[in-house]
Amino acid sequence: MNSPTIQTVAIYARVSKDDQDALNQMAELRGYCEKQGWPIFAEYIDEQSGGTEKRSRFQQMFEDANKRKFDLVLFWALDRFRREGTLPTFRHLERLNNAGVKFKSYTEQYIDSAGVFGDVVIAILATSAKLERARISERTKAGLARARAQGKVIGRPALSTATKEKIRALRYQGLSIRQVATKAGVSIGAVNKVLSANSHEPKVNLK
Repeated sequence: MNSPTIQTVAIYARVSKDDQDALNQMAELRGYCEKQGWPIFAEYIDEQSGGTEKRSRFQQMFEDANKRKFDLVLFWALDRFRREGTLPTFRHLERLNNAGVKFKSYTEQYIDSAGVFGDVVIAILATSAKLERARISERTKAGLARARAQGKVIGRPALSTATKEKIRALRYQGLSIRQVATKAGVSIGAVNKVLSANSHEPKVNLK
């Protein structure tokens, strides 16, 4: 019998040309849906790398998910769904969850938001993603600290004296802050910073 919450299913697969294993996997996924009594709304199959979001069928799947055209996305394994690590993978699974669509890995039984432990699965993935964000942040901070210790300049380079003088001259000619920024080739924030450094020039004037 159909699950009370799963009426239609979408199958997602990432394959390469002449991939016999992928063909066998698709057959098993179809068979599993049939056994569960789940009608298949569509099969979203991409013949591209799993390390990029630029997969037409992958994107189409999310568009249809947002329209609630199916209740669950079934895939063979996470490495056939996404290859960029815990954080990017969770973000996509979270997108499905936010759209009200469940997800299930056929070969990884613990990755199943449609099961009785669905909330636990979401919580575990969220925690894993949070830990990965923390690791990325720590690696970034360590890298910046190492670069500073080696004498490298972090952030945007300081404006030259000539550029600062040009900014003041252009503003003196009556140009707007935006026009000054365009002609000097700098940001509006940089113009405001230069003008406010030694004057009472208002910080925002985009006219």
